Amino acid sequence: MRILIVKTSSLGDVIHNLPVVTDIRRQWPDAAIDWCVEESFSAIPRLHPGVGRVLPVAVRRWRKQLFDGGTWSEIGALRRSLRERDYDAVLDTQGLVKSALIASQAIGPKLGYDAASAREPLAARFYDRHAGVSRQLHAVVRNRELAARALGYALRGDPDYGIAAPAARFDWQPTRPYLVFLTATSRDDKLWPEDHWVALGEQLAVKGFLAVLPAGNSVERQRAARLAKVIPGAIAAPSMKLPELAALLADARAVVGVDTGLSHLAVALSVPTVALYTATEPGLTGVLGPGFHRNLGGKGQTPAVSLVIDALTSVLS
Repeated sequence: MRILIVKTSSLGDVIHNLPVVTDIRRQWPDAAIDWCVEESFSAIPRLHPGVGRVLPVAVRRWRKQLFDGGTWSEIGALRRSLRERDYDAVLDTQGLVKSALIASQAIGPKLGYDAASAREPLAARFYDRHAGVSRQLHAVVRNRELAARALGYALRGDPDYGIAAPAARFDWQPTRPYLVFLTATSRDDKLWPEDHWVALGEQLAVKGFLAVLPAGNSVERQRAARLAKVIPGAIAAPSMKLPELAALLADARAVVGVDTGLSHLAVALSVPTVALYTATEPGLTGVLGPGFHRNLGGKGQTPAVSLVIDALTSVLS
């Protein structure tokens, strides 16, 4: 059995799809599974030992450079890579026109959501076989249900992300127990107030825990540095790639994060995680996994520091 999975973005969506690989390998232990994913997230499928080839795409970059000759050269190279092997199934778990178009370039029967289930109904026109899956299910469950129905097997057990972070320590990494604070997200209305982060860090410091604050772009790094200056013992982490971030998260006692893909990565690594929501509802896309996790807040809500402390009590005692 050779299967190509198409799930290109975003970071949280890619992480949500990891249990599909575990499910397929449970059903067919010798299955060869390839994965087509946006280049900036290609490190995530590589964390799963059940994934063979990872085929990076660059749709986000190509859109900005559509008339560049190099873009069309890369698109041609991707098409050739997609057609190097015959697949028993090409499974598009994204349900978008862009992902369906990518899937259509591979050799093998195309499987995906039916028009009523897909995020973009037009995508269903590109599939040879369809499966109806409720849109009221959590994203992790939807991915698993789609794969099971499309490939014809019964789901078993809780979602298993099947990944382990690469072993790594950094010369700046604290030797004392630490929590990772994920303070950055894609929209300002998803941020948790800075004074809340400070209050949380101060209370955890009294309990003997340090805070490590990773960040990406310059605005995020400035925020992390600003918070680290006033939270006792806190460290603003240097710029890190996804595998390094995974290693940092894996060594943490717990993670507190806003609505960001890295919060989902922490749960996938079985790190106790408290996720904070202020502008979105966590019901269908909140953190979900077999280990300790809590989703706090929601649209128009700001979780109180005391709620975070209460949620962490059992894992830090």
